[in-house]
Amino acid sequence: MKLQRFDRSLINDYRETPEGYLTVRVPITRPGVFPYVRHDGTVQMEAKLPDEIFSDLTIRSARSKPVTDNHPNEPVTLDNYSTYAKGMSHTDAKVEDLKLYVSLTITDKALIEKIYEGKREISIGFMSDIVAESGTYNGQSYEYVQRNIEINHIAIVDEGRAGPEVSIRSDSAAWQIENEGGTSKMATYKIDGKEYEVDPVVKAHMEALQAKLDNAETKAAQVDVVQGRHDALEVKLQNTEKELKEAKEKQLSGDELDKKVEERVGLITTAKTFLGDSFDFTGKTEREIKEAVIAKSKAEFKGDGKSDEYINAFFDATVEQVNTQGYSSTGANSLFTGDAAGTTKDVEAMRAQRLSMRS
Repeated sequence: MKLQRFDRSLINDYRETPEGYLTVRVPITRPGVFPYVRHDGTVQMEAKLPDEIFSDLTIRSARSKPVTDNHPNEPVTLDNYSTYAKGMSHTDAKVEDLKLYVSLTITDKALIEKIYEGKREISIGFMSDIVAESGTYNGQSYEYVQRNIEINHIAIVDEGRAGPEVSIRSDSAAWQIENEGGTSKMATYKIDGKEYEVDPVVKAHMEALQAKLDNAETKAAQVDVVQGRHDALEVKLQNTEKELKEAKEKQLSGDELDKKVEERVGLITTAKTFLGDSFDFTGKTEREIKEAVIAKSKAEFKGDGKSDEYINAFFDATVEQVNTQGYSSTGANSLFTGDAAGTTKDVEAMRAQRLSMRS
């Protein structure tokens, strides 16, 4: 069973006929070993041997064949010729410089305009028997041989455009003939911004590896995004747990709250003995109230730089003397009228008593 193939080359030159048509002469095939892509994406090396492509069968098949705008998705026949044909090849097909050349004339205005705009690549569609036969041609190994090659149509395509892959296998990247000197043009692959000539099979393999690498990098980036979101949630959870812990530590139990209220009421009741009912206790801290009491009983008192333990001891000593000697807010300006040494001794004694109660 014959399979359809596509090869390609470039238009060397073209000329306009008096009717406005374009006529070109191009090489359409040559002997060699070329990579062809299977339906599963793998590549097999197929040989076009001179005895096959330069046979009378193949040369005759290049004559009077339809020219198409890109490859149709089916072979061109009498039934669909008017749909696909945009011109016709001539009958001058012949072998020159180990290549098969043929002239063709494009008669479709739209396709002619595309050629003027740069669409100048030739790609032939052909049928051939693919025979499993290994060997070597010009130092290149092959696995299959194309036999009984018959050209079906000649397509004008965009550079690098691959043919359809329905019942037709796309092989337009298999080889390309330059229009400069008629020499073979290798495939190119860019590495670090510089292009290198490589075998088409090597290029296909490297591009497949690059595609896998790109896919892996995309997946890695997605993993990084997920990891980033996870880490952010982890931090948020840790902060929330910390806030809950701090809030719990600050929260007072019912008994603790009752005790605090009782202590506050007791402090205010005691302080009123010194400060009177007109003193505003709103918003005052425990220390501020105690300093006010001490200052009331000892006018020259300054609490700046004193520790809480010192203030508490001084306040307790003041209250203790009131309990012993008696005092009211309308009484004397200072309880501590004795020597400073005696006052300090009383405060230190009360401070020591407070510390021993806590230990």
